[in-house]
Amino acid sequence: MAYNCAMDVSVKQLEEAVAVRKQIDQLQSRLKSILGGSSAPSSASSSASSAPASTGGKTRKRRRGGLSAAGRERIAAAARARWARAKAAGGTASSSKGSSGKKTGGKKKKGGITAAGRKKLSQMMKARWAARRKGQG
Repeated sequence: MAYNCAMDVSVKQLEEAVAVRKQIDQLQSRLKSILGGSSAPSSASSSASSAPASTGGKTRKRRRGGLSAAGRERIAAAARARWARAKAAGGTASSSKGSSGKKTGGKKKKGGITAAGRKKLSQMMKARWAARRKGQG
């Protein structure tokens, strides 16, 4: 008999838990409809469905990237200051990578080869192409 009584109590507890869970779901759907997070409010929240949805999405956007709006603004201000320093230094922004970037005197070096080296390579390539043409013909 004691076993049946324990079973009845657990069934009652389960039914009560289901009822509480339904109430929680209804309250959550009402909250979403009030804040505009839900496009289709449930039937239990029909009285709250007339609330304006102008605040929708702000709670989701607030935690974007794990930073607050003030934190993002501080980072943006620091980036603007870096760009201003780079422009004031006279170097191009792409060639100056932070404060450790080297200045190249306004001209970006195109390669690590001298004019004499380019001329020598050109002569070698012309000789190679001439040999190839001679071998084909």
